[in-house]
Amino acid sequence: MKTFLCGACGNKVYFGNIKCLRCESHLAFDPASLEMVALQPADVEGHWHVAGAAGTVVQHCANYAHGVCNWLAPSSTTADLCVACRLNRTIPNLSVAGNLDAWDKLERAKKRLVFSLMRFGLPLDATTRGQGALAFEFKQDAATGHLDGVITINLRETDSVERERQRTSFGEAYRSLLGHLRHESGHFYWSVLIEGTPLIDEARAIFGDERQDYAQALARHYVQGPPANWQEHYLSAYASSHPWEDWAETWAHYIHMVDALDTAQAEGMEPRAAGMMHGAAWPYEVNDIYRDVTFESLMERWIPLSIALNSLSRSMGQLDFYPFVVSAPAYSKLAFIHRVLHAN
Repeated sequence: MKTFLCGACGNKVYFGNIKCLRCESHLAFDPASLEMVALQPADVEGHWHVAGAAGTVVQHCANYAHGVCNWLAPSSTTADLCVACRLNRTIPNLSVAGNLDAWDKLERAKKRLVFSLMRFGLPLDATTRGQGALAFEFKQDAATGHLDGVITINLRETDSVERERQRTSFGEAYRSLLGHLRHESGHFYWSVLIEGTPLIDEARAIFGDERQDYAQALARHYVQGPPANWQEHYLSAYASSHPWEDWAETWAHYIHMVDALDTAQAEGMEPRAAGMMHGAAWPYEVNDIYRDVTFESLMERWIPLSIALNSLSRSMGQLDFYPFVVSAPAYSKLAFIHRVLHAN
């Protein structure tokens, strides 16, 4: 995630901020420009002017009232939702204790996903292509997963203790809300970018034939576990269960990498390239990590960054920041996703 500047005073601000700590201006994220903007009160209650844009009247998403959204709504109606909150089909029952906090955690993760999708230039609604629209349901006692564009997240996933219990139970190296959302979005974009397109044959050659029975493949995975040599071919054990899951896991990993590199570049914290003993910090120039880098240069930057962050995590007595190994086949799968996204 890149950092932003307050439009009123130039102070560094962040994606989730609602107020500048230097000048105390109200802040909001503007999805039209993908920028944080400073707000000044307008004549009509509940409406604002954007600092530096005289005459522009804007308003917060209606979910700002619940404290779960800092995005601007796209129209001037008094109860409108932002482009991200409009994707919600079901939200938690706010009369239940703890559900507002759970929803806030879900929205923070979902907003970060939607921001990345918009940076990639991906459609959130592909109904004109015949592939449906992305939507979210946040429910209790429901299976986390994806079906026909609808991503369902069980509220238990917002509980860090329960999430760790499930991570251990399933033998996973990593489990997070954002990871779930990125993974499930991969299923939606398989239908948008791969299924029924000229890319399907290449995708099958790389990930396998997705026409094999999905339910049987998952049942076999949960009973028998992954192949003994899964690390040689996949980024995670779960990716070995079915080609759809391999695609979704690789998709999520690719977004992990891009977002982490975007953040590292914004904060000026990338390690020097291998073999570079002296001189300026690497890289020499700032790039749009989402659009303007080759896959090879992205990986040349990712590998030393992930190693450095793993070492930092161990220094703090924590698990590895990125507990995965990118094998040659996994590298090729990530490269394919890079090509697909950059051709979009």
